[in-house]
This record gives sequence, structure tokens and C-alpha cells, in this order.
Amino acid sequence: MWGLLLLVLFQFAGTLIAALGINLPGPVIGMLLLLVVLLVLRRVPEPLQVTSGQLLKYLPLMLIPPAVGIMSQWEVITSSFLAISVALLGSLVISIPLTAWVLQRLATRGAESK
Repeated sequence: MWGLLLLVLFQFAGTLIAALGINLPGPVIGMLLLLVVLLVLRRVPEPLQVTSGQLLKYLPLMLIPPAVGIMSQWEVITSSFLAISVALLGSLVISIPLTAWVLQRLATRGAESK
């Protein structure tokens, strides 16, 4: 329960910061704040670890609304197919090497701490 409260508090803090005029959604700002706190702590608190583990079980349910949106907006997607394809390909080219780099850094840090 404390982990869920922590997640909601970070989302609320992000929403408050977004209300100040930052052009990012509040939950995204809250997630970035949580990332900064976890990097400073250099560990994940136990309540947050338990809560996030439970929430990950329901992650596939979060993919249903985007799938329905894609199906309902198919004409818009096909009319902008080239722009969408370039954006997806660009994000793929950036995210795969970045993910590999982060994983390598985390694995190195984990091996050093043992």
C-alpha cells in the first residue's frame, strides 16, 4: 500500500509541476521525478518494489486502449503513413542502442557492487 501511495504522490507532484506551465504531461514529470529519486537512493524501496511487481502483471491490459485507437483511426494513420513510419523508425534507431547502453551500465554497476 505504501508503494502505491508513493507512486500516486509522484504523479500528483508531476501534475502540480505541469500546472506551472511546463509543456509535459504531469504523469511523465512524476515518473522523471521518481527516476531521479531512485537514482539518488541507488536502490528501490521494498514497498515500491512489491507494488510495481504487482502492477506489472496487468501491463498487457494497458495495451488495449491504444489498439482500439489504432483500429478506430485507421484512415488517419494510412493518410500519414510515411510520417508515422519515419517517426517509428527513428525512435527505434535511438531506443535500441540507448537501451543496450543502459543495460550494459547497469550490469557493470551490479557486478561492481558484488
